[in-house]
Amino acid sequence: MTINIKNKDTLLFDDFKFKCSIGKKGSRREKKEGDRTTPKGLFGLGNIYYRADKVSKPISKLKKVIIKKDMGWCDDSESKFYNKLVKIKKNLNISYERLFRNDTKYDYFILIRYNYKKIKKNRGSAIFLHLTKNYSPTKGCIALQKKDFLILCKLINKKTKIKIN
Repeated sequence: MTINIKNKDTLLFDDFKFKCSIGKKGSRREKKEGDRTTPKGLFGLGNIYYRADKVSKPISKLKKVIIKKDMGWCDDSESKFYNKLVKIKKNLNISYERLFRNDTKYDYFILIRYNYKKIKKNRGSAIFLHLTKNYSPTKGCIALQKKDFLILCKLINKKTKIKIN
């Protein structure tokens, strides 16, 4: 089964239709780091990450990873860690997206395997399916309300793909 992102505000999976938000500047095949677009294409899904101190463990067939205070996702296209999970340390001299946040955006998120296996510098990083409260545009991710995210988690598995149009 495939998750389909039909337009700027609709996520379809099986018989389910969810409201969502995508990048502020829409979707694009030739994504660049920081361009505020969501990458077009067909991608696999990675692990579900969650804040065990704030939310319950999600019900899903995907592997679940607890987000810790020292976790980040490298968005520094000059780094050898580009578009990878990193451990935040004092001497870490790279740019990264902090995963342990004060807001609720990353209380749950699923990695979208965009630019993931054969990583191309400056083609975009940290593309997630994450939470939103108000459907405001993202920096390139796809965002769902928490209740819809949790429903989707129950339906998908490691073979599920996401197609972004």
